[in-house]
Amino acid sequence: MNQKLNAEDRKIMSEEFLGHPKGLYVLFFTELWERFSYYGMRAILVLYLVASTDGDNPGFGWTGGEALQLYGWYTMLVYVASIPGGYIADKLWGQKRTVLIGGLLLCAGHGVLAIDAPWAFFAGLALIVVGVGGLKPNISTMVGGLYPPGDDRRDKGFTIFYIGINVGAFISALAVGYVGEVYGWHYGFGMAGIGMLLGQIVFMWGTKYLKGVGESAGQASDEDKEILKRDLTPVERDRMKVMILSFLLIIVFWGSFEQAGGLMNLYAEDKTDRMLMGFLVPASWFQSVNAFFIITLGTAVAGFWYRRKQKGKESSSLFKMAVGVIIMGWGFLFMTGASLQHDATGSSAMYWLVLAYLFHTVGELCASPVALSFITKLAPLKYASLMMGIYFAATGIGNKVAGLLGEWAQSAGELEIFTGIALFCTLIGGIVIAMLKPLKRLTHGAEDKPDEIIPEQEKFALADDALAEE
Repeated sequence: MNQKLNAEDRKIMSEEFLGHPKGLYVLFFTELWERFSYYGMRAILVLYLVASTDGDNPGFGWTGGEALQLYGWYTMLVYVASIPGGYIADKLWGQKRTVLIGGLLLCAGHGVLAIDAPWAFFAGLALIVVGVGGLKPNISTMVGGLYPPGDDRRDKGFTIFYIGINVGAFISALAVGYVGEVYGWHYGFGMAGIGMLLGQIVFMWGTKYLKGVGESAGQASDEDKEILKRDLTPVERDRMKVMILSFLLIIVFWGSFEQAGGLMNLYAEDKTDRMLMGFLVPASWFQSVNAFFIITLGTAVAGFWYRRKQKGKESSSLFKMAVGVIIMGWGFLFMTGASLQHDATGSSAMYWLVLAYLFHTVGELCASPVALSFITKLAPLKYASLMMGIYFAATGIGNKVAGLLGEWAQSAGELEIFTGIALFCTLIGGIVIAMLKPLKRLTHGAEDKPDEIIPEQEKFALADDALAEE
């Protein structure tokens, strides 16, 4: 939401760096360090829980099933908390203040987590859940508010922002994972906390470049206040319906994809030959493979979809999401190969994991940023943060499903789970493609007319097709 700014504020907001508002880089580094803290902690969470209580680097001594159960609940709640986080931002505090408070809670949570005590572990997780709920659904929305209506730079700005997320994820698994496994789990948790503190300092320092962006409802412009007050139109209601249907696809995607931090993490630890030229590769390092592929392949995947659209072929968001689910599912066929090799020889090669993460990443690039774009294009302005919160909540439910599948694998067998995920994802993606025409009708041409500005969505549009312009 935009606030009327005085001359000095407008001058600061107009300041640019590398062709974009300076506020973009404030949000870029805030999100980079927040994701550093989250993914760094996630990389060692399950490994810490299953570590023996009397080893050189003691943990909780839980079974794999118990650890995956907690992992599933935790990762679900982290994203489900985005619903109240989005609601509070829309109705009370605005995105900026909610991000600020969420960041402070995250700093507290990671700091407590570094304390070597059971009470601190669970208290730290609780604070992180609440903190991410406040920060995650609102910081992305603020990026759109940096650009005036019709500004073509917005799409490139979101590309830069998305890179920040994955740079943080990439370096966190390497740094936090190594420190946690080699020097001590709580040193790793502490390093994740330092990263979040850096992000919070950047955000607080940079608020001068975010004037009028993400303000509370009371500070909104008269135009935005009128949009927030009116009832939904029939077109908006139809778009809400298709968004809700798309959330089911999101649950399937993340329920499969998030085996990375749970079941596949344990598989790397226990059943993978990790010796490389005399060096034992830490299991947590495999968590960085996905982010590395995103950074290196993002432009290529976006370019493929851009060229496909230029040729007049199907390239709607729903189609991309369905294809992404299928490709990601096929990645588990490599884990099927790894399981067969392990059954035959007693261990499996690292390349199976790398190939699986390669397919998972291509699937993510087809589905995840596109899904975020799809939701924000269709969401009415009055529910912008709330719908983004529901999107992340669907992601959280997917994380819980991932945990349940990981638990089930402890008895059903990894070979059966990996193969089953591949087949199920292929089936679900195929069904969505078969239903594509009636689902697209519910969007009322929101994607068919890219040159037409829709007032209700304009301020939060992401326009994923323009990613290829990078």
